[in-house]
Amino acid sequence: MAVQSNPDQLVGILRDTVVALVRRDGPDLSARQLGVFLTVYLTDGPHTVRGLAAELNVSKPAITRALDRLGELDLARRKVDPMDRRSVIVQRTLKGTAFLRDMRQIMSEAETHLRDMPATTEPAANAETGRETRRAG
Repeated sequence: MAVQSNPDQLVGILRDTVVALVRRDGPDLSARQLGVFLTVYLTDGPHTVRGLAAELNVSKPAITRALDRLGELDLARRKVDPMDRRSVIVQRTLKGTAFLRDMRQIMSEAETHLRDMPATTEPAANAETGRETRRAG
């Protein structure tokens, strides 16, 4: 039986994941680059610049800049579509697949850490003050 996560836990997992990605040796992606990367790796393709721009509701130049960075890091590559030479297809790479695997592991560890935390020490954001409060168990 799967344990349901509440929004605070999900944000905690996201925070721990981003912090772990920033601290480790390897690519440090912006939110846009990470959004493009995850869309390419977690949704069925083929993916094009135009399609990614539409799906993420951002401009084509923004997608192009994100893909430039992903290409520099060998996390994705662009290839001319052999069926329509005017279109460019975004392809996954071995390095990108490894990055996604590492990210899944980091997220899994963050989830385990939060799940194993005693309820009395789980931080919760106080909406009025912005300070963390401790929940009573």
